Amino acid sequence: MFVAIGIVVLLVMVFGGFMLAGGAMGPVLKAAPLEFMIIGGAALGATLIGNSMHAIKLLGGGLGKVFKGPKYTHEDHIDAIALTSKLMKLLRSEGAVALESHVTEPGSSTIFSEYPRLQSDPVVTGMICDPLTLLVVSSGTLDTHAVEEVIDSAIKTQLHEMSEPEHMIQSLADALPALGIVAAVLGIIKTMGAINEPPEILGKMIGSALVGTFLGVLLAYGFASPLGARLKQINSHDQQIFYSIKQVIIASLHGYPQPLVLEAARSGLPPAHRPKLTDLLDMMRGR
Repeated sequence: MFVAIGIVVLLVMVFGGFMLAGGAMGPVLKAAPLEFMIIGGAALGATLIGNSMHAIKLLGGGLGKVFKGPKYTHEDHIDAIALTSKLMKLLRSEGAVALESHVTEPGSSTIFSEYPRLQSDPVVTGMICDPLTLLVVSSGTLDTHAVEEVIDSAIKTQLHEMSEPEHMIQSLADALPALGIVAAVLGIIKTMGAINEPPEILGKMIGSALVGTFLGVLLAYGFASPLGARLKQINSHDQQIFYSIKQVIIASLHGYPQPLVLEAARSGLPPAHRPKLTDLLDMMRGR
Protein backbone atom coordinates (compact mmCIF):
# COMPACT_ATOMS: atom_id res chain seq x y z
CA MET A 1 0.00 0.00 0.00
CA PHE A 2 2.69 2.52 1.00
CA VAL A 3 4.71 1.66 -2.11
CA ALA A 4 1.78 2.54 -4.37
CA ILE A 5 1.08 5.71 -2.39
CA GLY A 6 4.74 6.68 -2.60
CA ILE A 7 4.78 6.25 -6.39
CA VAL A 8 1.70 8.44 -6.76
CA VAL A 9 3.16 11.13 -4.50
CA LEU A 10 6.47 11.07 -6.38
CA LEU A 11 4.86 11.45 -9.80
CA VAL A 12 2.40 14.13 -8.68
CA MET A 13 5.08 16.21 -6.96
CA VAL A 14 7.67 15.95 -9.73
CA PHE A 15 5.41 16.60 -12.69
CA GLY A 16 3.02 18.83 -10.75
CA GLY A 17 5.92 21.03 -9.67
CA PHE A 18 7.19 21.12 -13.25
CA MET A 19 3.81 22.27 -14.55
CA LEU A 20 3.34 24.84 -11.78
CA ALA A 21 6.74 26.26 -12.71
CA GLY A 22 5.41 26.87 -16.21
CA GLY A 23 6.74 23.73 -17.87
CA ALA A 24 4.80 22.14 -20.72
CA MET A 25 4.14 18.40 -20.49
CA GLY A 26 3.70 18.06 -24.25
CA PRO A 27 7.40 17.65 -25.14
CA VAL A 28 7.95 15.29 -22.20
CA LEU A 29 5.00 13.07 -23.11
CA LYS A 30 6.01 13.06 -26.78
CA ALA A 31 9.58 12.01 -26.06
CA ALA A 32 8.91 9.68 -23.12
CA PRO A 33 7.77 6.52 -25.00
CA LEU A 34 10.91 6.26 -27.14
CA GLU A 35 13.18 7.25 -24.25
CA PHE A 36 11.52 4.58 -22.10
CA MET A 37 12.11 2.10 -24.90
CA ILE A 38 15.81 2.92 -25.06
CA ILE A 39 16.43 3.09 -21.30
CA GLY A 40 14.08 0.27 -20.29
CA GLY A 41 15.20 -1.98 -23.13
CA ALA A 42 18.86 -1.43 -22.29
CA ALA A 43 18.18 -2.10 -18.60
CA LEU A 44 16.29 -5.29 -19.46
CA GLY A 45 18.99 -6.46 -21.82
CA ALA A 46 21.74 -5.78 -19.29
CA THR A 47 19.78 -7.70 -16.65
CA LEU A 48 19.39 -10.69 -18.96
CA ILE A 49 23.09 -10.59 -19.85
CA GLY A 50 24.25 -10.48 -16.25
CA ASN A 51 21.93 -13.03 -14.61
CA SER A 52 20.69 -16.59 -14.89
CA MET A 53 17.05 -17.52 -15.37
CA HIS A 54 16.90 -18.54 -11.72
CA ALA A 55 18.10 -15.07 -10.70
CA ILE A 56 15.53 -13.43 -13.02
CA LYS A 57 12.77 -15.44 -11.32
CA LEU A 58 14.10 -14.36 -7.92
CA LEU A 59 13.97 -10.75 -9.13
CA GLY A 60 10.33 -11.15 -10.13
CA GLY A 61 9.52 -12.64 -6.74
CA GLY A 62 11.42 -9.87 -5.00
CA LEU A 63 9.50 -7.15 -6.81
CA GLY A 64 6.25 -8.88 -5.92
CA LYS A 65 7.34 -9.00 -2.29
CA VAL A 66 7.92 -5.23 -2.31
CA PHE A 67 4.25 -4.66 -3.05
CA LYS A 68 2.86 -7.53 -0.94
CA GLY A 69 5.04 -6.95 2.10
CA PRO A 70 6.79 -9.49 4.37
CA LYS A 71 6.10 -13.15 3.76
CA TYR A 72 5.92 -14.05 7.46
CA THR A 73 3.32 -12.47 9.70
CA HIS A 74 3.42 -11.79 13.43
CA GLU A 75 1.58 -15.07 13.99
CA ASP A 76 4.05 -16.98 11.81
CA HIS A 77 6.98 -15.85 13.97
CA ILE A 78 5.18 -16.99 17.12
CA ASP A 79 4.09 -20.26 15.53
CA ALA A 80 7.66 -21.04 14.43
CA ILE A 81 8.85 -20.73 18.02
CA ALA A 82 5.97 -22.84 19.32
CA LEU A 83 6.33 -25.51 16.63
CA THR A 84 10.07 -25.93 17.11
CA SER A 85 9.67 -25.91 20.89
CA LYS A 86 7.12 -28.73 20.73
CA LEU A 87 9.41 -30.83 18.54
CA MET A 88 12.38 -30.30 20.85
CA LYS A 89 10.21 -31.08 23.87
CA LEU A 90 9.20 -34.34 22.20
CA LEU A 91 12.87 -35.15 21.55
CA ARG A 92 13.78 -34.57 25.19
CA SER A 93 10.83 -36.43 26.68
CA GLU A 94 10.38 -39.40 24.34
CA GLY A 95 13.61 -39.60 22.36
CA ALA A 96 14.69 -39.58 18.72
CA VAL A 97 12.41 -42.46 17.68
CA ALA A 98 9.27 -40.51 18.63
CA LEU A 99 10.51 -37.46 16.72
CA GLU A 100 11.51 -39.28 13.53
CA SER A 101 8.13 -39.45 11.76
CA HIS A 102 7.48 -35.76 12.38
CA VAL A 103 10.73 -34.47 10.86
CA THR A 104 11.06 -36.97 8.01
CA GLU A 105 7.44 -36.55 6.89
CA PRO A 106 6.29 -33.10 8.07
CA GLY A 107 3.39 -33.18 5.62
CA SER A 108 1.69 -35.91 7.66
CA SER A 109 2.92 -34.81 11.10
CA THR A 110 0.25 -34.11 13.72
CA ILE A 111 2.49 -31.47 15.29
CA PHE A 112 3.17 -29.66 12.01
CA SER A 113 -0.54 -29.86 11.10
CA GLU A 114 -1.27 -27.51 14.01
CA TYR A 115 0.54 -24.83 12.00
CA PRO A 116 -0.69 -25.24 8.39
CA ARG A 117 1.00 -22.08 7.03
CA LEU A 118 4.40 -23.24 8.21
CA GLN A 119 3.72 -26.84 7.22
CA SER A 120 3.19 -25.70 3.60
CA ASP A 121 6.36 -23.58 3.58
CA PRO A 122 9.30 -25.71 2.34
CA VAL A 123 11.89 -23.19 3.53
CA VAL A 124 10.68 -23.16 7.13
CA THR A 125 10.07 -26.91 7.26
CA GLY A 126 13.54 -27.52 5.83
CA MET A 127 15.12 -25.16 8.35
CA ILE A 128 13.45 -27.13 11.17
CA CYS A 129 13.50 -30.68 9.85
CA ASP A 130 17.02 -30.90 8.40
CA PRO A 131 18.96 -30.37 11.66
CA LEU A 132 16.43 -32.40 13.64
CA THR A 133 16.79 -35.25 11.14
CA LEU A 134 20.53 -35.19 11.86
CA LEU A 135 19.72 -35.56 15.54
CA VAL A 136 17.36 -38.44 14.80
CA VAL A 137 19.82 -40.44 12.68
CA SER A 138 22.56 -39.86 15.24
CA SER A 139 20.24 -40.79 18.12
CA GLY A 140 20.72 -37.33 19.60
CA THR A 141 24.46 -37.75 20.13
CA LEU A 142 25.68 -34.93 17.87
CA ASP A 143 27.72 -32.12 19.41
CA THR A 144 25.58 -29.03 19.88
CA HIS A 145 28.18 -26.76 18.28
CA ALA A 146 28.25 -28.99 15.19
CA VAL A 147 24.47 -28.70 14.88
CA GLU A 148 24.73 -24.94 15.27
CA GLU A 149 27.28 -24.76 12.45
CA VAL A 150 24.96 -26.75 10.18
CA ILE A 151 22.06 -24.40 10.93
CA ASP A 152 24.23 -21.33 10.43
CA SER A 153 25.31 -22.65 7.04
CA ALA A 154 21.69 -23.28 6.02
CA ILE A 155 20.66 -19.77 7.12
CA LYS A 156 23.61 -18.20 5.29
CA THR A 157 22.65 -19.98 2.07
CA GLN A 158 19.01 -18.94 2.40
CA LEU A 159 19.89 -15.31 3.13
CA HIS A 160 22.22 -15.22 0.13
CA GLU A 161 19.37 -16.26 -2.15
CA MET A 162 16.98 -13.80 -0.53
CA SER A 163 19.45 -10.96 -1.04
CA GLU A 164 20.04 -11.61 -4.76
CA PRO A 165 17.06 -9.48 -5.92
CA GLU A 166 18.24 -6.61 -3.69
CA HIS A 167 21.62 -6.57 -5.43
CA MET A 168 20.04 -6.81 -8.86
CA ILE A 169 17.72 -3.87 -8.20
CA GLN A 170 20.58 -1.81 -6.79
CA SER A 171 22.68 -2.61 -9.86
CA LEU A 172 19.82 -1.31 -12.00
CA ALA A 173 19.63 1.84 -9.88
CA ASP A 174 23.35 2.39 -10.43
CA ALA A 175 23.07 1.82 -14.19
CA LEU A 176 19.92 3.80 -15.01
CA PRO A 177 21.48 7.31 -14.89
CA ALA A 178 24.17 6.17 -17.34
CA LEU A 179 21.55 4.57 -19.59
CA GLY A 180 19.65 7.86 -19.47
CA ILE A 181 22.80 9.58 -20.71
CA VAL A 182 23.02 7.02 -23.53
CA ALA A 183 19.49 7.95 -24.59
CA ALA A 184 20.34 11.66 -24.34
CA VAL A 185 23.50 11.25 -26.43
CA LEU A 186 21.52 9.47 -29.14
CA GLY A 187 19.11 12.39 -29.11
CA ILE A 188 21.98 14.85 -29.45
CA ILE A 189 23.38 12.83 -32.36
CA LYS A 190 19.98 13.05 -34.01
CA THR A 191 19.92 16.80 -33.36
CA MET A 192 23.37 17.29 -34.86
CA GLY A 193 22.19 15.57 -38.00
CA ALA A 194 19.55 18.27 -38.35
CA ILE A 195 21.78 21.23 -37.48
CA ASN A 196 20.47 23.25 -40.44
CA GLU A 197 16.92 23.25 -39.04
CA PRO A 198 15.48 26.46 -37.50
CA PRO A 199 16.24 27.13 -33.79
CA GLU A 200 12.69 26.31 -32.67
CA ILE A 201 12.96 22.83 -34.17
CA LEU A 202 16.46 22.27 -32.78
CA GLY A 203 15.22 23.40 -29.34
CA LYS A 204 12.49 20.78 -29.36
CA MET A 205 14.95 18.09 -30.44
CA ILE A 206 17.42 19.02 -27.69
CA GLY A 207 14.59 19.09 -25.15
CA SER A 208 13.52 15.61 -26.23
CA ALA A 209 17.10 14.38 -25.83
CA LEU A 210 17.30 15.75 -22.31
CA VAL A 211 14.17 13.81 -21.37
CA GLY A 212 16.36 10.69 -21.54
CA THR A 213 18.72 12.02 -18.87
CA PHE A 214 15.75 13.08 -16.74
CA LEU A 215 14.06 9.69 -16.96
CA GLY A 216 17.26 7.79 -16.20
CA VAL A 217 17.87 9.77 -13.02
CA LEU A 218 14.20 9.65 -11.98
CA LEU A 219 13.94 5.89 -12.49
CA ALA A 220 17.18 5.30 -10.60
CA TYR A 221 16.67 7.46 -7.52
CA GLY A 222 12.90 7.73 -7.48
CA PHE A 223 12.01 4.10 -8.18
CA ALA A 224 14.78 1.47 -8.36
CA SER A 225 16.85 2.55 -5.35
CA PRO A 226 13.83 2.92 -2.99
CA LEU A 227 12.43 -0.42 -4.18
CA GLY A 228 15.74 -2.10 -3.41
CA ALA A 229 15.86 -0.49 0.03
CA ARG A 230 12.30 -1.61 0.78
CA LEU A 231 13.06 -5.16 -0.30
CA LYS A 232 16.07 -5.18 2.02
CA GLN A 233 13.82 -4.14 4.93
CA ILE A 234 11.32 -6.90 4.11
CA ASN A 235 14.02 -9.56 3.87
CA SER A 236 15.50 -8.39 7.17
CA HIS A 237 12.07 -8.89 8.75
CA ASP A 238 11.50 -12.32 7.19
CA GLN A 239 14.93 -13.73 8.07
CA GLN A 240 14.23 -13.39 11.79
CA ILE A 241 12.07 -16.51 11.67
CA PHE A 242 15.17 -18.58 10.83
CA TYR A 243 17.08 -17.24 13.81
CA SER A 244 14.13 -17.96 16.11
CA ILE A 245 14.12 -21.57 14.95
CA LYS A 246 17.86 -21.81 15.50
CA GLN A 247 17.66 -20.35 19.01
CA VAL A 248 15.00 -22.85 20.06
CA ILE A 249 16.97 -25.82 18.74
CA ILE A 250 20.34 -24.78 20.15
CA ALA A 251 19.03 -23.60 23.53
CA SER A 252 17.09 -26.86 23.89
CA LEU A 253 20.17 -28.94 23.05
CA HIS A 254 22.08 -27.07 25.73
CA GLY A 255 19.45 -28.29 28.19
CA TYR A 256 18.07 -24.87 29.11
CA PRO A 257 14.65 -24.79 30.82
CA GLN A 258 11.75 -24.02 28.50
CA PRO A 259 11.18 -20.41 29.70
CA LEU A 260 14.80 -19.61 28.84
CA VAL A 261 14.50 -21.37 25.49
CA LEU A 262 11.44 -19.30 24.61
CA GLU A 263 13.10 -16.09 25.80
CA ALA A 264 16.19 -16.81 23.66
CA ALA A 265 13.98 -17.10 20.57
CA ARG A 266 11.60 -14.28 21.48
CA SER A 267 14.26 -11.69 22.23
CA GLY A 268 15.65 -11.87 18.69
CA LEU A 269 12.40 -10.80 17.04
CA PRO A 270 11.79 -7.18 16.01
CA PRO A 271 9.89 -5.23 18.71
CA ALA A 272 6.80 -4.96 16.52
CA HIS A 273 6.55 -8.75 16.30
CA ARG A 274 7.97 -9.76 19.67
CA PRO A 275 5.34 -11.58 21.76
CA LYS A 276 5.24 -11.44 25.53
CA LEU A 277 7.07 -14.28 27.24
CA THR A 278 3.97 -15.00 29.31
CA ASP A 279 1.91 -15.40 26.12
CA LEU A 280 4.41 -17.92 24.74
CA LEU A 281 4.43 -19.84 28.02
CA ASP A 282 0.63 -19.95 28.06
CA MET A 283 0.64 -21.18 24.46
CA MET A 284 3.03 -24.00 25.29
CA ARG A 285 0.85 -24.96 28.26
CA GLY A 286 -2.19 -25.12 25.97
CA ARG A 287 -4.04 -22.20 27.48
